[in-house]
Amino acid sequence: MDKSNKSVINNLNKEYKQFSFDFVGKRKIFFIIIGVIFIVGIVSFFMRGFNWDIDFLGGAIMEYNINKDVTDGDLSKVKELVTETIGFEPSSVVKSGSPARQVVIKTKTINTDQRKEIFDVLSQEYTMTEDDIYISNNVDPTVGAELAKNTVIAVSLAVVLMLAYITVRFDFFSGVAAILCLILNMFVMLTFYSLLQIPMNVTVIAAFLTILGYSINAMIVIFDRVRENVKLKKGTGTAFAKIINESACQTLARSINTTITTLLTITCVYILGVSAIRAFALPLIVGIAAGLFTSVCVSGPLWDLIKPDKAKIK
Repeated sequence: MDKSNKSVINNLNKEYKQFSFDFVGKRKIFFIIIGVIFIVGIVSFFMRGFNWDIDFLGGAIMEYNINKDVTDGDLSKVKELVTETIGFEPSSVVKSGSPARQVVIKTKTINTDQRKEIFDVLSQEYTMTEDDIYISNNVDPTVGAELAKNTVIAVSLAVVLMLAYITVRFDFFSGVAAILCLILNMFVMLTFYSLLQIPMNVTVIAAFLTILGYSINAMIVIFDRVRENVKLKKGTGTAFAKIINESACQTLARSINTTITTLLTITCVYILGVSAIRAFALPLIVGIAAGLFTSVCVSGPLWDLIKPDKAKIK
């Protein structure tokens, strides 16, 4: 490289200013956002509750071939007819098959006569015979008390192990901050499901566990940069809050790029996938978006807030 090119690069380096943002100083704004989310979530939990699918509560499942490609309009029409017939909304109405010519209806437990009435009403709307009845029966919950208990144990154990790992690698207070952020991510996903009354089925459990792993990885990237900067700033008297801000800014591009590429992929899966895949992809989209906010804007400022030693790095 000739001297002129080196001179140009050196001049660019001198003029380059690293992006900076006072995440710690703006933490009140972030905490207000969290407070609003909690208020909306709690109100929704009490006012709207959750749309528990038959995976949790048991119920009836009916699958019919309507002998035409199922459209969103057909799903809305089927839901309306079922509601008029049995007096309450089904927990879910989705299409199935390839090509999608079947309608899968899930409701609370209903008797044989009610299931027959549903078929008769749909037969008047669509050209169907008894040969088009693929499934029509009540089912027991697939997520019983034992599985629910094991799920709670698994999540609790994962949280404890994460806390232990982060404590060893960084410090105890960073682990507490990370766990609180994970709880917030789970709360955001639950709020989303409650507000939109999306069916809560067995795929939600797998999605929650996936988000736990994804979110903790995003936070560890920032915490690792904090640890490196603490070593570099040792003896300079730099405030810990400033190191938090610098570390978050230095990893911001990585956090945003990783999240966007992941979201693009999962969004394509949600748009083009079958109903079972979409039920798994939807909570991932919400959880990953929430994870970006908590890892970048909340985890570091929260660590600085609960850290008892506010002395400068010596």
